[in-house]
Amino acid sequence: MTQIFQLYVFLLAGFVGFIIIQRVPPLLHTPLMSATNAISGISLVGALVAAGGKYGTLSTILGVIAVVCATTNVVAGFLITDRMLAMFKKPDGKSESGK
Repeated sequence: MTQIFQLYVFLLAGFVGFIIIQRVPPLLHTPLMSATNAISGISLVGALVAAGGKYGTLSTILGVIAVVCATTNVVAGFLITDRMLAMFKKPDGKSESGK
C-alpha cells in the first residue's frame, strides 16, 4: 500500500512539474535554469552519499549512476545558462547595462 502511495505521489509531482515548467515565459528561463542547477547540486550531494556509504552493492551501483546523471545535469545546465547569458552581451564584449 505504501509503495502505491509513493508511486502516486511521484507521478503527480512529475505531472505538476511538467505543467509548471511548460507555462514559464521565455524571459524567466535563465533564472529557472539557475534554480534547477542548485537543485541538481543538492541531488549530486545525495548521490555521493548513496554511492560512498556502505549500504550495499546495489546502493553503490545506483549511487554511481546517480552521480553521473546529476553531474551531467549540473554541467549541461551551467553551459546552457552561460550560453543564454551570452545572448545579452554586445558584440564588443560589454553587457547592455554598460558595466
